Amino acid sequence: MLRVGSSAACVACRSLVSNNMGVKFRIPLQKLHPLSRAIHHRYSGNNNPHRTPHRTAARYFTSMSRLPMRPLKPPPGSGGHRHHQQRNFWVARLAARLLRLRYILLGTAVGGGYTAKKTYEEWKDMLPDFSEYNWVIPDFVWELSEHIDLDKLAKALPEMEEIAKLLPDFEKIGENFTFLKGLLSSGVSLGSEVKGASGLHLLESSGDPALKATDSSTGAAHDASDKQYKKSSDREKVDQLQEELLRTQLKYQRMLERLEKENKELRKVVLQKDDKGIHQRKVKKSLIDLYSEVLDILSDYDSNYNTQDHLPRVVVVGDQSAGKTSVLEMIAQARIFPRGSGEMMTRSPVKVTLSEGPHHVAMFKDSGREFDLSKEEDLAALRHEIELRMRKSVKEGQTVSSETISLNVKGPGIQRMVLVDLPGVISTVTTGMASDTKETIFSMSKAYMQNPNAIILCIQDGSVDAERSIVTDLVSQMDPQGRRTIFVLTKVDLAEKNLASPGRIQQIVEGRLFPMKALGYFAVVTGKGSSGESIDAIKDYEEDFFQNSRLLRDGMLKAHQVTTKNLSLAVSDCFWKMVRESVEQQADVFKASRFNLETEWKNNYPRLRELDRNELFEKAKNEILDEVISLSQVTPQLWESILQKKLWERVSTHVIENIYLPAAQTMDSGTFNTTIDIKLKQWTDKQLPHKALEVAWETLQEEFARFMAEYKGKDQDDIFDKLKEAVKDESIKRHKWNERAMDSLRVIQHNTLEDRSITDKPQWDAAIQFMEETLQSRLKDNESVIRDMVGPDWKERWLKWVNRTPEQHIRNETKNELDRLLKLHDDHTAYLASDEVTTVRKNLEGRGVEVDPVLIKDTWHQLYRRHFLQKALTHCSLCKRGFYYYQRHFVDSELECNDVVLFWRIQRMLVITANTLRQQLTNTEVRRLEKNVKEVLDDFGEDLEKKTQLITGRRVQLAEDLKKVREIQEKLEAFIEALHKEK
Repeated sequence: MLRVGSSAACVACRSLVSNNMGVKFRIPLQKLHPLSRAIHHRYSGNNNPHRTPHRTAARYFTSMSRLPMRPLKPPPGSGGHRHHQQRNFWVARLAARLLRLRYILLGTAVGGGYTAKKTYEEWKDMLPDFSEYNWVIPDFVWELSEHIDLDKLAKALPEMEEIAKLLPDFEKIGENFTFLKGLLSSGVSLGSEVKGASGLHLLESSGDPALKATDSSTGAAHDASDKQYKKSSDREKVDQLQEELLRTQLKYQRMLERLEKENKELRKVVLQKDDKGIHQRKVKKSLIDLYSEVLDILSDYDSNYNTQDHLPRVVVVGDQSAGKTSVLEMIAQARIFPRGSGEMMTRSPVKVTLSEGPHHVAMFKDSGREFDLSKEEDLAALRHEIELRMRKSVKEGQTVSSETISLNVKGPGIQRMVLVDLPGVISTVTTGMASDTKETIFSMSKAYMQNPNAIILCIQDGSVDAERSIVTDLVSQMDPQGRRTIFVLTKVDLAEKNLASPGRIQQIVEGRLFPMKALGYFAVVTGKGSSGESIDAIKDYEEDFFQNSRLLRDGMLKAHQVTTKNLSLAVSDCFWKMVRESVEQQADVFKASRFNLETEWKNNYPRLRELDRNELFEKAKNEILDEVISLSQVTPQLWESILQKKLWERVSTHVIENIYLPAAQTMDSGTFNTTIDIKLKQWTDKQLPHKALEVAWETLQEEFARFMAEYKGKDQDDIFDKLKEAVKDESIKRHKWNERAMDSLRVIQHNTLEDRSITDKPQWDAAIQFMEETLQSRLKDNESVIRDMVGPDWKERWLKWVNRTPEQHIRNETKNELDRLLKLHDDHTAYLASDEVTTVRKNLEGRGVEVDPVLIKDTWHQLYRRHFLQKALTHCSLCKRGFYYYQRHFVDSELECNDVVLFWRIQRMLVITANTLRQQLTNTEVRRLEKNVKEVLDDFGEDLEKKTQLITGRRVQLAEDLKKVREIQEKLEAFIEALHKEK
C-alpha cells in the first residue's frame, strides 16, 4: 500500500494517486474518537461495529481540494428506501471527521505544551502514533513541529458554534435523498443533473459491499411513497439538491482554505527565523539547490565514454503560444518570463529551480543580483534580463539557441522541483526566422525528452482544434507508454466557451482523443490573456471559473484534475519519486566513468599532473610573460647591431641607385656635393624616418618571436605552441608605435647627414671599408645579372653541356659590341646617344644579328654599371691615402674623395639611427608590447571558446573530463546523503 502523507504529497495529490493507482485508504473504526464512534452508532441505526462508513468518508475527504466537489450520485438501481440509512451515514461521516481533526490538532497542542522543556528526541518518542492521520495534517507540520506556535494553531481551529453553523440541514437532505431515490426506483431519467453529483459517484465507486447490501435492503420500503411525486417538479427538486450540496461543500472549502492560509503564514515565519540564524546553526544548501548544481555541471559536460545525463528534470514542451510559459509562471507564482503577442518569446532553454524560502525572490546562476518578485519593478527588470540573455545566446543568422539559462526561484509554499522551459514547437517557418528553426526546435526537444528519467509536461492549447497540435505526436514518439508524461490542457475557459461539444474536452482530459498516453491529465486556466494580470488575480479567476463551470458540475472533469495548484503538487510528487529511483544509479555510472578515465591517464601520462584547460592556460601565461620580459635583457650592442644591419639592407638600393650613382656621374666635385645634399634632404624628409621605424618594428617582432619559440628548459610544453603563436600575432596586431618617434628621428637623421667633418684616420678608413664592401656587393650582383643575360661562357658550355638560347646569343653579341665601345671611350657617360645606338645596331646587322634598340640600351645600362663600379673601386683604393689631403683641404683631382665622405655620412647616420631606435625600443616599445601581451592573455583567459581552440589534444580533453566527472560524482554523493537524511 502506498504511504500517503510524505513530504511532497497533499490532499489533492493523494487524490490523483488514489484515482490513478487504485489505492484505498482505510482507517479502523476502533481508532476513531469515542465520541465519533458514538455518533456513528447513533445515526447508523444499529450497533454493528463491522460497518465501516468511515471508509467512504475517507475517500470523500481525500479527494477534497480547494475547489468545490461535485454532488453525490446514487448508485444505479437503488431505491428510495435508502433515505434513512444515507442520512445517518452522512451525519456519522461528517461528525467523525470534524471531531477527529479537532482532536488531533488540539491534542498536539496540549502535548506540545507539556513537553516544551524536553529535548527534541524525548518529545518525539512521547508522541502518539499519528500514522493513520497523516492524510489530514499538513506535511510540513511534522517537519517543523519544534517551531510551530501551537496556541496560535489551536486558536485558528473553528469553535463548536462555527462547526454547528457549517452543519447542513440533515432533515432536508434526508428528504431530498428520499425523493431522489424514489425517482431512481420509478425509472425517471434525471439526465445530466444526476451525472453531476460527484459525491454520490464516490459512494458508487467505493465498492463497499456492506453499504450496497444496506442500500438494497432499505430501498423497497420507500418505493410506494416516491411514486407520488409528479414529473413536473422532478427537475426543481434535483436542482435544489445540487445547490444544497454545493453550498455545504463551499463552507468546508472556505474553512480548509483559511487553515491552509494560516499554516502557510506560520511556515513563512519559521523559515524567516531560520534565515536570520536565530537557532545559531550554519544554514546548509537546500536539497533542491544541491540537485540543481548537479544539473548545471552536467549541462556543461561533454558526455564521453558512454556516460550520459539521465537525471530527472521536468521538461515543459508544447506548441508555440500554447501557454507553456504561463503554466510555468503559475507554478513559480510570479510573472517572470518575457511575453509577446503571438511571437516566439522563448528562444533558448530556461532551467528554473523552484524551492521554498521565506521571501519570494529570483536569482541567476552566474549573478549575485537578487530580484524581489513582490515588486513590479524587479519583475520587469527580471523579464528584461531574461530577454537580453536569450537574444545574446542566439548566434547570428539563427532564431533559437541551445544555450541554457539557469534561474533559481524561491518563495513560501513553492513546490520543489527543476523545470526546463523549451521553445515552442512550430509547424511553419515564418519570415525573419532561420530556415532550420523548425528542425532545431524539434532536435532540442527530443534531446531533453529522450532522457529516460525526464518528466514530460506536455502543454496543449484547449482553445484551438486538437488536430492542429504537433507536440502530442512528438511526445508519443519519445514516451509511447506514457510512463513519465503529464498532459496539461490550457485555456479551458476559452475551450468551454468556443466548443460546441464540451464532451470533446472530456475526451481530451481522459486521454481518449489523442493516441498519446500519460500518467495524469490536468485542465488549467492561466488568466484572461492580459499581460498585466497578477498571479493572485489569475488564481482567483481560475478558481471562480471551475466553481461555476458545467465541466466540473456535470462530471466531465474531476476535482483533482483542475487548477495549476493540483498540477504543481502532482508534478512535484512525480519528480521526487523519479529522483529517488534514479539518482543512485546515476552516481554509480559516473563512478565507473571516473575509474576508466583515471586508468587511461595513468597509462598514457604517468609523470604529468592532471591539469585542465584553465590550469594549462595559467601555466602558459606565466611562460609567455617570462619570455616577454627576456626582451628587456637583450644587450644594447645586440639591438644596435641588428638594427643597423637591417636598416642598411632596407635603404642600400636607394642610396646607390638614387643618390650615389646620379651624383658620381657629374663632372666636378661642386656639382657632386650639391646633388648629394639635395637628394639626402629629400630622402630624410619623406622616406628615411618611415623606413627606420619599419625596421625597428620588424626587429622587435622577430626578437619577440625568437624568444617565444625558444625552449629554455625541460618544463617547456609543446602543447602551448598554438597559444603562443596566437598571442604573438594578436599582440603585434594591437601594438602601435609612438607617433612622436618619427618626428624626433627625422631631426636626428637630418642633422647627422649634414655633418661632413671626419675627425680622425680610423673613421676615414672605416668609411673606405664600408664603401668597398658596398661597391663589391653591387658589382657582384651586377656580374650575376650580366651572366644571366648572355648565358654560359665557353667553359660552362664545354664542361656542363649547356647552350645559349637565341635571346642570350643576341645579348652576347650586343655585349661584345658595347664592350668595344667602352674600351674606346673609357670616360663615356651613363647614356648612349642615338647615333651610337644606330651604329651598334648596324654593326650587329652586318654580322647577321637582328637587334632591337631597347635591348641595346638595356644591355648598355648593365655594362656601364659594371664599368663604373670597377672604376669606383679603383678610386676607393687610391683614397686610402687621401685623408691627409682631405684634412688640409688640398685640391687634387686625382684624390677628390667626395664619395668616401658620402659613405661616411651614410655610415654615421646608420649608427646614430640604430642607437636612437634602440633607446625607443628598450625605454618604451618593449614595455608597451609587454602590456599588450598581458591584455591579450587576459582577453583569451575570459574567452572559453578561444582557449578551447588554442589548447587542444587528448591530454587536455582527458584532464577536463576527469575534473568534471569527479565534480559531478562529489555533488551527487552530497545530494544522495542529504536525500537520505530527509527521508
